[in-house]
Amino acid sequence: MNDNQPRPFTTPPTLAELEALAETALATVPDQLRRYVRNVVILVDEFPDQETEQAMDLETPFDLLGLYRGTDLAHRSVHDLPQGPDHIYLYRRPLLDYWCETGEDLAVLVRHVLIHEIGHHFGFSDDDMERLEAEID
Repeated sequence: MNDNQPRPFTTPPTLAELEALAETALATVPDQLRRYVRNVVILVDEFPDQETEQAMDLETPFDLLGLYRGTDLAHRSVHDLPQGPDHIYLYRRPLLDYWCETGEDLAVLVRHVLIHEIGHHFGFSDDDMERLEAEID
């Protein structure tokens, strides 16, 4: 295995290791789209906070792998006052749980969730996001 290839995890990856996977995934997004997410902050937390759990009516915090929080580009106006950066959250424990249940490659899973949340930043539908991910592949 060369140094550019991801190494399989033998222990659950840390928050920092998942952040590194997210950064690698972000680098695969075409530049014409990536330039619009430069001001979006990508964070990895263990779980969604209680406010998010309640707002999304989650049965369990494991139900949410990622979340876009902000005003999508389709709903912004030049007259809007800046509200700070938008955020994409990736949730470590739900991602790891899904990874263990499915056996899917963790880097592929993180990339899929990140692209899905970037799609929300653009105001894309789920179908739009599926097409985007297929183009990137």
